[in-house]
Amino acid sequence: MINISLYLSVTPQRVYDVLLLIEAIMFTGIVEEVGRVTRIEQHGENRRMTITATNTPKELKPGDSVAVSGVCLTAVDIKPASFCADLAPETWGLTSFSRIHEGALVNLELPMKADGRFGGHIVQGHVDGVGRLIGLDRIADSENWWLHIEMPREIEKYTVYKGSICIEGISLTVANLEGRKCTVAIIPHTVEMTNLNSLQHGDPVNLEADLIAKYVEKLMSNETAESSLTVEELVRQGF
Repeated sequence: MINISLYLSVTPQRVYDVLLLIEAIMFTGIVEEVGRVTRIEQHGENRRMTITATNTPKELKPGDSVAVSGVCLTAVDIKPASFCADLAPETWGLTSFSRIHEGALVNLELPMKADGRFGGHIVQGHVDGVGRLIGLDRIADSENWWLHIEMPREIEKYTVYKGSICIEGISLTVANLEGRKCTVAIIPHTVEMTNLNSLQHGDPVNLEADLIAKYVEKLMSNETAESSLTVEELVRQGF
């Protein structure tokens, strides 16, 4: 756990901000199931997406949250083997859903339970930006893969070597950074249990930056101008 008090003086406002951080925990980026988009319907300015899956619908109630390829959505019209989610124009246009079509595969995760095990990292299901898939390449003489993503600038500043990043709802660890190109190592289980293998070169992918880095940026914005500690310095140090 990061001891922010080592870097920032403690005030009631900062304590409140950290409490908000804890309350924001919803998902961990551990994909539980891959669903399939079976229908996309236009409802006024919104779209309704129907997703079929084996296990997820059985655990959902109307109004429950569910992460769909990294996007926190509200489940409606739940049936034994399917559920629906309504997408506002902003959700459709500012996420990888812009490439979604009937038959597409999506990663599904239910919110973390209060007594659950924390398996990945803090994921809210709030997409910070859309990246582009450069490639998913098998590592020579290995069963593992390299996943290469081009990140937008708003994600790059929060991304560090060996830090966490959420790609299409999957909690992953950064293996290499070259400018805005991010590379992560993918084990066979992740390829088999997610939608990664269904994606094509150039496809948009949902990205969520590390929440801790974003909170540090907010806390640092209240620091005095004479402080020598910067957000960039904290990010470089892995905070």
